[in-house]
Amino acid sequence: MAEQKTTTHTPSGSDITLVMDAEAIRRALRRLAHEIIERNPELPNVVLAGIPSRGVEISQRLAELIASFEGSRVETGIIDVSMHRDDVGQRAELPLVRASRLPLPLEHRTVVIVDDVLFTGRTIRAAMDAIGSFGRPARIQLATLIDRGHRELPIRADYVGKNIPTASGERVRLWLENVDQEPDAVWLVKEAKA
Repeated sequence: MAEQKTTTHTPSGSDITLVMDAEAIRRALRRLAHEIIERNPELPNVVLAGIPSRGVEISQRLAELIASFEGSRVETGIIDVSMHRDDVGQRAELPLVRASRLPLPLEHRTVVIVDDVLFTGRTIRAAMDAIGSFGRPARIQLATLIDRGHRELPIRADYVGKNIPTASGERVRLWLENVDQEPDAVWLVKEAKA
């Protein structure tokens, strides 16, 4: 759920730095699309599976870019991880579950999981579990717009838009216009100390 935004279009917090503007995000997505094309010569067998909500938007943008470069569109899907997370039983309330939709069958296909920010790796592990309930793809790859480090699981992205090293007291906020009704931007927010 999007947080309430200020009229200055910046997130609230004590120390805020703009890391990527809309043009930088466009350039990163163009590069990601080219890298996906290079590593996957059989594009009709590729599925871009976005994790809601910003991962879905990013996967759709990547599909449009690939279509503009190659003249054919790759299929997209949605992979909801809510009930596959390892912390689902520890939460005070159940997460919002969205419908997962993937083009079937997955066998002999490459599924590229698309997420907005890669952090601990737990969301990606959950995404792989969710994909497994739909079938057994030939390969699973990972594309993320931002890799902020701090992995807790041995997961590495195949395609990264930008690496942003962060401290434990910092958060990365990504806004996408079609999701957040704010201009595309990536912000580094240092949390105020109590």
